[in-house]
Amino acid sequence: MTGIASTLAASPHRALFLSGTIQTVATMAWWLLVLAGRLGGPTFLPEPAVAAVAGHVWLMLYGLLPFFVFGFLFTAMPNWLETGPIPRRRYVATAVLMSVGAALFYPGLYLPGLAIVAVLLHLAGWGVGLIALLGSLRASREPDRRHSWAAWAALVMGWLGAAAWAAWLLDTAPLTLAVQLGVWGFLTPLFLVVCHRMIPWFTSRIVANYVMIRPYGALWVMLAACLGHGALVVSGQTGWTWLADLPLAALALWFTSRWGIARSFGVRLLAMLHIGFVWAALAFVLSALDSLATAMGWPIGFGLAPLHALGIGFFGSMLLGMASRVSLGHSGRKLEADHFTWILFWLVQGVALVRMLPDLLAAPYVLIDLSAALWLLAFVPWAGRYGPYYWRPRADGKPG
Repeated sequence: MTGIASTLAASPHRALFLSGTIQTVATMAWWLLVLAGRLGGPTFLPEPAVAAVAGHVWLMLYGLLPFFVFGFLFTAMPNWLETGPIPRRRYVATAVLMSVGAALFYPGLYLPGLAIVAVLLHLAGWGVGLIALLGSLRASREPDRRHSWAAWAALVMGWLGAAAWAAWLLDTAPLTLAVQLGVWGFLTPLFLVVCHRMIPWFTSRIVANYVMIRPYGALWVMLAACLGHGALVVSGQTGWTWLADLPLAALALWFTSRWGIARSFGVRLLAMLHIGFVWAALAFVLSALDSLATAMGWPIGFGLAPLHALGIGFFGSMLLGMASRVSLGHSGRKLEADHFTWILFWLVQGVALVRMLPDLLAAPYVLIDLSAALWLLAFVPWAGRYGPYYWRPRADGKPG
């Protein structure tokens, strides 16, 4: 390989983060075009053969964030496990197969047979990534591999969720199974594991006299509660999900207080992670209240607000914060979020709030379109700034 291809293959995060960056724009651009036609605006796209909401589900849960997840774990997990780097052929195969699958998914929304091919290619790349990470886990002699095993298990659940989406398209499984596996089996547990591992550690590197607090017992309770929430929804017991959500909310608030959010604001890259975690607590609180209202027959409900607090607020904030940090550090630049990145981060906070308003306050549904437009307003400039870092050599001249 020569030129840009060689540079993209020089480090595990490069090609995967580049594909993920493209997807942050393409995924929401497609959804905004769909929404524009459905809410009385101009029609830019024909009606997809695959239900648009189902396409949105796959893209947001499986077609976007996994690129960043694998790019991060291929880089971080060998360090956690004190093993050698992930073999280049593995991470290149993961990036290529998943990227081709994601690219084909868009025309596949209008040609369902092609959508199946796209998802199968994506699953094949995902499988290669699972095997690569499992190799590191088995080769490690590190006594504490709990974060790594938990992250790997969440990735397995994600693979099953993407497969469940394909099964839904073939009319052999309900769509809710793919949704619950993606949200409560894959992304929420994975993000909780990464936060549990990295937020205290990053904070300890910056804040003086800081004591890392990350008890595993609390993490296991949170992960079990995630699985419990998903299982209750799949079984139709939405009025009982508060049994899982209340412990999640209590522990997330406890971690927020003990991890020192107030002291994080001196360093923007660190504050982004702490603020992102607050969204997790808010999402769990809203979800618990919504479930209790259902169980008690109260005339209130929050609709999709808890889901978007989780998906945009928590996942979106952590995505921008963590991806910015990795991109800066592994491109040979200072680990500092400038005003540009800081403003974009706060714009993502606005995206989450705007998207939640129609469900919380019966605000006009045109705000759904606005939230999609604001997402693009945040991530198009972010992609323009950070995307070139992935195909350019490191600024400090070092390899990787």
